[in-house]
Amino acid sequence: MSEIDLWYTARGTGVAMLSVFTAALVLGVLTRGGRSLPGLPRFAVAGLHRNLALLGLTFLAVHVTTVVLDPYSRVGVLAVLVPFTAHYRPLWVGLGTVALDLFLAVAVTSLLRHRLGRRSWKAVHLLAYAAWPVALLHGAFSGTDNTTGWMLLVDAVAAAAVLTAVGWRLAGSPRWRHAVARSA
Repeated sequence: MSEIDLWYTARGTGVAMLSVFTAALVLGVLTRGGRSLPGLPRFAVAGLHRNLALLGLTFLAVHVTTVVLDPYSRVGVLAVLVPFTAHYRPLWVGLGTVALDLFLAVAVTSLLRHRLGRRSWKAVHLLAYAAWPVALLHGAFSGTDNTTGWMLLVDAVAAAAVLTAVGWRLAGSPRWRHAVARSA
């Protein structure tokens, strides 16, 4: 694979990964607590959520591999394992390493869910809520396309989708409605 192929693959998988993880997160937020979506059985929604997350992890693996192999980015294996050690944009690449670690923790514990118990699994699974914005910041400030109109639009749509889902979820929460009513 040539340098330009590595660069395009790293960029493309980064954008695809953001899109797929956004869809998985939104679906997870909307169906938290075992709820189903109107017109879809719960098992189908759970399967879609799981498959989106697995697809996102596949894009993540290709993204990390191509970034490490790309001589332009100068992101070595150490920077993938130890946050904030990259020569290229260390803060923003370091956030990518943190997001990688969080997503891997969610994936590994999901694979071991039946051995961990629901409470332990859920505590770690909630790290996806932290991993996603960290990954968004990583891409927004380390990517070579981060100031282009199309990438700004992708980031804005992803952020709007997650914020809308979280807002919808909070608005439907009895505790949230009670807190809002008390403050009014």
